[in-house]
Amino acid sequence: MKNQLTQKDVKRIQDEIEYRKLVVRKKAIEAVKEARAQGDLSENFEYYAAKKDKNQNESRIRYLERMLRNSEIISERSREDEVGLNNTVTLYFVEDGEEETYKLVTSVRGNSLKNYISTESPIGAAILGHKAGETVHVKVSDQYGYDVEIRAIENTVDDGSDKLRSY
Repeated sequence: MKNQLTQKDVKRIQDEIEYRKLVVRKKAIEAVKEARAQGDLSENFEYYAAKKDKNQNESRIRYLERMLRNSEIISERSREDEVGLNNTVTLYFVEDGEEETYKLVTSVRGNSLKNYISTESPIGAAILGHKAGETVHVKVSDQYGYDVEIRAIENTVDDGSDKLRSY
């Protein structure tokens, strides 16, 4: 399955790759050189820690490059009255009688701690393209699903301040 990214997501990923290659990589290589110069590598914790940091950075670069290669660019635009990317949506959970507010984002920016939900998640996919006042069934599995009522849709601007999710 291809990652769905907006142009802004692609730009953020490219910026992170560039930063990691030009800044983090140089620091990591220098840290390995300094630790290696301390002598006996068999008991040199600093050397192993520096190598680990360097390898994690290289792994992150490869992951981000692979994400870009396997991505599909999608539009952030949606109709004024429909749920779309970067919209803040107030939902009423019929079964629980509770109301929650979420921001709909691409999968690489999903963050449940900030109430950012992915368009690829069950609830994000279910409400995408629907209008305020509609009740939508969210199918979690073949055996379970629940209903949510879309109470309000706010068109928010993606200011780019949130970071991509790290793995």
